[in-house]
Amino acid sequence: MEHNIVIYNGILLTMEEGVPVIEDGFVHVRQGKIVHCGPNHSDLVENLSRHGARMIDARGGIIMPGLVNGHTHTPMSMFRGLADDLPLEVWLNEHIFPAEARDVNPESVEKWAAHSCREMLAGGITTCCDGYFLEEYAAKAMADTGIRAVAGQGVIDFPAPGVSDPCGNIDHAKAFIEKICGLSDRVRPSVFCHSPYTCSKQTLVAGKNLARDKGVLFQIHAAETRAEPGMIKENKNMSVIAYLDSLGILDPDTLLIHCVWLDEKDIDIIARRGCAVIHCPESNMKLASGVAPVPDMVSAGLTVGLGTDGCASNNDQDIFSEMGTAAKLHKAVRLDPCVMDARTCLKMATIDGAKALGLGDVTGSIRPGKAGDIIVVDTTGLHMTPMHDPYSGLVYAARASDVLWVMVDGKVRFRKNLS
Repeated sequence: MEHNIVIYNGILLTMEEGVPVIEDGFVHVRQGKIVHCGPNHSDLVENLSRHGARMIDARGGIIMPGLVNGHTHTPMSMFRGLADDLPLEVWLNEHIFPAEARDVNPESVEKWAAHSCREMLAGGITTCCDGYFLEEYAAKAMADTGIRAVAGQGVIDFPAPGVSDPCGNIDHAKAFIEKICGLSDRVRPSVFCHSPYTCSKQTLVAGKNLARDKGVLFQIHAAETRAEPGMIKENKNMSVIAYLDSLGILDPDTLLIHCVWLDEKDIDIIARRGCAVIHCPESNMKLASGVAPVPDMVSAGLTVGLGTDGCASNNDQDIFSEMGTAAKLHKAVRLDPCVMDARTCLKMATIDGAKALGLGDVTGSIRPGKAGDIIVVDTTGLHMTPMHDPYSGLVYAARASDVLWVMVDGKVRFRKNLS
């Protein structure tokens, strides 16, 4: 029965601080919530089976919290591979923005957002943070596919899909928030101001004020490229982070995306304001934006999650790949094999990603009372054998295709066909 599920016979990684790997673990989910988890108690498991619980055999695989994709643009899967191998400014201005003006409409947004959600669920992602135009249609796709999501209405200071007059961009975002509030308990609204160079000072402040007034997350691309400070018309020789701070929009409910070009002062500002950061290593690499100083952010105590970005600049929705890339990229750049260890990267993809989205009390780890957002990862593949350490196996060897089961709110949303 979907309301009463037991996952057993697996290696349990709860991602709870101080809880060790449980070699033979189980999780009991009832009415969408985790009620028991820990070492396998055969009597309890057998009793639950006798009383009609649905029994899911993990077959020795890893039972763990669902992955969190902290930044994506779900409808942009329609542009996968459209304009590769170009500088960010050329890619955006000469290809992506014109394609959006031509091809983005309610039907395409809903269709391709659903496509991305299915791709994420199949790869073990149970929560995503999205930002795009016509976001009410993306939010509908999220609700229909069963993923947990923060859905951000895009705000930008020129005509965009669904908002032909940019003077109405904040009013449109407000209407979006009010419209989807009752859509699904799993989908939360958000305000997504595209960037400091596509939104004026007035728009940024108004967008943040709207987010504060409605009690929702405020998202923004920030410090993504080296040229960004000079692209901000109102900036007076400040770093991007210092500029945003001068506007009063940095606080614990502001999510900063990319943050590639930061110095120590910027990291200190972010730490003092309590903002979280989403690291998108593969998108940053593909667009040659640079390498974010993530080890320094982590050392400073910042909450850092992982994101894929949209499929036009990555070109997939694979957090397993992002974990491995993050772990190896920073080792190579720092010439330090100890930096960004496997546990740190797995935290970024689970509990820290959830905390960054304001969902740390809902998902991201396995403990009684949290949502039943759980995945099972196969460990029998040749590339996963032998597995001396599950953290290492997940970050350096596992693939999205290794995911066997995916559950969101205690409902099975993906099951791999098993022979």
